[in-house]
Amino acid sequence: MSADITWQQTLSGSEVAAIDAMLDRVSDADGVSSLSEHSYLSLRARGGPGQRHLLARRAHEIVGYGFLDSENVGEILVDPSARGQGLGHELLSEVLRLGGPTTRLWSHGDLPQARRLAVNMVEVRRLCRYTRDLAALPDRPLPAGFTMRTFTPGDAGAWLALNSEAFVDLPDQGGWTRVDLDQRLRQPWFDPAGFLLAFDDEGLAGFHWTKVHSEQLGEVYVLAVAGRTQGSGLGSALTVAGLRHLRDQGLSQVMLYVDSSNTAGVALYTRLGFTRVECDVQYAMA
Repeated sequence: MSADITWQQTLSGSEVAAIDAMLDRVSDADGVSSLSEHSYLSLRARGGPGQRHLLARRAHEIVGYGFLDSENVGEILVDPSARGQGLGHELLSEVLRLGGPTTRLWSHGDLPQARRLAVNMVEVRRLCRYTRDLAALPDRPLPAGFTMRTFTPGDAGAWLALNSEAFVDLPDQGGWTRVDLDQRLRQPWFDPAGFLLAFDDEGLAGFHWTKVHSEQLGEVYVLAVAGRTQGSGLGSALTVAGLRHLRDQGLSQVMLYVDSSNTAGVALYTRLGFTRVECDVQYAMA
């Protein structure tokens, strides 16, 4: 049975619920997260400026979903019950048709079926997940000349500026606006006690924003230091401070994502005992 494939600027509540349920089935089948946080927040918001949602229906049931943001970065997924019937190719063709030559697509877990689907595309980014347990954390005191406290709403401007500086080569993180920040501050998981800021005599010098996923698992959500602090040991100290906070909440495991091009970040996390588990790959037109 062929699918009815349509683009939508906005989604209804029932459509969001149906897609959300499909995401769970896809994650269970593939063993990896089915959608990035950016795309998922856009889905839950039912749409936004420049965002486009691709729905595939069979017998009025949603069996496929695609997303493109305003920068033509997106994702596609197919319900496990509808796989092996060419629907993935249909969704990919439609996303590339609308997004054009600048389209980039994420593949979570770098799965074989995704590599086969992207046969005429090239890898342009690799975002890898690392994990470690929270036992036996190393001792990394805050270097002299720095102080640390938790985030307050008044820190938003300075935080956005440092985030932009630190991730200038990664626009999906460095390009955050106040709207993006506020959207995450409103999430049920947000805890200001787990959002640590470090200061020197010039102002905000670094931060470690943690996230709790479950009773056992936490995340190094975003971590960065100002360029002027490179080599001071602040990055290690902030990382360990956040890990101790997560451990104090009773968690036993922590994860993080780091772009493979961020060699300094990879080296830092490896020194602190993190081990790579899997990678997400972003593809572009060849």
